[in-house]
Amino acid sequence: MPSPGPGPLSLVPFVSVADMMALVNGIGAERFLVELAAYIEADFRRWHMFEKTPRLASHSKEGVIELMPANDGVEFGFKFVNGHPLNTRDGRQTVTAFGMLANVRDGYPVLLSEMTILTALRTAATSALAAKYLAPNGSRIMAVIGNGAQCEFQVLAIRALCGIDTVRLYDIDPRATEKAAHNLAGSGISVITCASSQEAVEQADIITTCTADKRNATILTDNMIGSGVHINAIGGDCPGKTELHRDILLRSDIFVEYEPQTRGEGEIQQLDPGHAVTELWQVIAGQAAGRRDAGQITIFDSVGFAIEDFSALRCVRDQLARIGQPSKLDLLADPDDPRDLFGMLRRAAQAAGAAE
Repeated sequence: MPSPGPGPLSLVPFVSVADMMALVNGIGAERFLVELAAYIEADFRRWHMFEKTPRLASHSKEGVIELMPANDGVEFGFKFVNGHPLNTRDGRQTVTAFGMLANVRDGYPVLLSEMTILTALRTAATSALAAKYLAPNGSRIMAVIGNGAQCEFQVLAIRALCGIDTVRLYDIDPRATEKAAHNLAGSGISVITCASSQEAVEQADIITTCTADKRNATILTDNMIGSGVHINAIGGDCPGKTELHRDILLRSDIFVEYEPQTRGEGEIQQLDPGHAVTELWQVIAGQAAGRRDAGQITIFDSVGFAIEDFSALRCVRDQLARIGQPSKLDLLADPDDPRDLFGMLRRAAQAAGAAE
């Protein structure tokens, strides 16, 4: 009798949270961020090869649950992710995620992975990649407004790609700032805790806003932003949620990931639909200008796009050997005869009965 147990096609490599931590710690967080940014940069250079669509979002008064697919014709990837700003009061993460990579040829998954940690890494790697192309030359000082789960990843990624040596931190919750300062201690980065957003952005070359409040907010006002800075605005990522005053946008050059998605979710939802923006891939591919002069204000209006998650899944898949043999999940039915799925079910029942 054919075995009712898992067949060779049923098992899918699975990267757990423990596996992801072992992988990142084994490589080193900054080195991993550099390698991940290289994958994102390579995929942005072949932007036209991807089938693209804005994410599918299901909104509620508590938050949002989203599906984010991308397909380059050879592999298909998707991420399931939520955003619930009030989760932390219950001891839960604001953002959790998992993702899958599959062959387009036969539709079979080749990787299932946690993406809560990986999303933080890919968001930071994308921000650093944008700063690499848009921030002032010789940037040394970074400000981070919003010192929650994303903060340290942003600092390490931008240090790794752009060479900053000082970070100025502010959060409305002093405990978040204390946490971030503690985690960055010993990193070689000079950490300055600040009493306000205004104080934090003083002398900063690169400003990152990464707050979680699900509403139109004004984290940065127009008078706080002088000439020549680069802003990574990564907290505004759904309709009705922004961080920058509209007047800052009007005197800046704005760069986005995928314009059809960012129009409804990013800072530019505050602007007229025809307001000019540039997709970041165009700068990376040499098809559009990035920073043109020292006085220019540049904004990366980042909401997160599925190609970045596709890149992150590819990166992890290619690094699996570094964590040894990954776990495998019995995820797919693998009957001896692919047309006899019911027979597989029946034989399992017979085997269970015989074992009693």
